[in-house]
Amino acid sequence: MVTSVSKKPENRNEAPAAIFVMDEEDIRRTGASSIPELLRFVPGVNVAQIDSNKWAISSRGFNNDFANKLLVLIDGRTVYTPLFSGVYWDVQDVLIEDIERVEVIRGPGAVVWGANAVNGVINIITKDAEETQGGLVTGTWGSEEDILGLRQGWQLDNGAFIRLWGKLKEIDSLKTPDDLDAGDRWNMERGGFRID
Repeated sequence: MVTSVSKKPENRNEAPAAIFVMDEEDIRRTGASSIPELLRFVPGVNVAQIDSNKWAISSRGFNNDFANKLLVLIDGRTVYTPLFSGVYWDVQDVLIEDIERVEVIRGPGAVVWGANAVNGVINIITKDAEETQGGLVTGTWGSEEDILGLRQGWQLDNGAFIRLWGKLKEIDSLKTPDDLDAGDRWNMERGGFRID
């Protein structure tokens, strides 16, 4: 089942659009540590890393820093940033382990979704809080990037479920072609929660 094509659940084979779905197992196998890295595995999506913390992501060949013709949603809510007239990919981050699936529509979706969906729609759907109970510690360390992710989920007294998460990320400066430091070292601390 997919929800991104017509804004309602429908069978993927009957959806009236070119749609690619990456499920939880596909996501795990990629080894990606961020949403932009994950989108590199989606056919028809152009992903370019500008520097250590800036990404240009679009479809159908219309790409720049803040491509505004591709609608990006996390749990059905737009992450478009009016200040930059596009998606600020550096701050659109969740724990990769919390993503249930990614639905990507290639091609026009403006009739259903509005002006930003001219070249397509990316809908990142996270797991319900009930599915992420208990604790999780995840991390990657390497010569260019260090990431630590923490998550804790539990049930509240009123029967609702909650998930809290935090992510620390440190990216070393990239190198120029003549092996000089590019001066773009980047650190990020993010956190969030979900209650269902």
